[in-house]
Amino acid sequence: MRRPPDQAALSAALAVAARLEAGHEVGRPELATAVRTTLARLAHAHPGKLVEVRVPPYAAVQVGVPGQTSAHTRGTPPNVVETDPRTWLALASGRLAWADAVASRRVSASGAHADIAGLLPGVSDGQV
Repeated sequence: MRRPPDQAALSAALAVAARLEAGHEVGRPELATAVRTTLARLAHAHPGKLVEVRVPPYAAVQVGVPGQTSAHTRGTPPNVVETDPRTWLALASGRLAWADAVASRRVSASGAHADIAGLLPGVSDGQV
């Protein structure tokens, strides 16, 4: 298993999320690093292959969901979450609730296990 991103990288990613929420522009390389860092943290905290989380054009990871045992092995995964980088960082930082993101169609979640609301708080609080 890969090592999780260090706390400094996670702090920098969360600072990017805060700047975006405040309406500031963020450069593409910095945005890409923030997305990849938070997705890596999520994947490290929840290893598995049940849900694919996609944040194009920067990264995609597969994660497990506690209490669920099936896994995606090839082809198009049955459980997919997809969103844009700004929405992902708002979710990962706790600035946007999962239910609000889904209701406003800022997140596409398909499949019986695609609700990852319970996985998100650990991305920003350092418990992962």
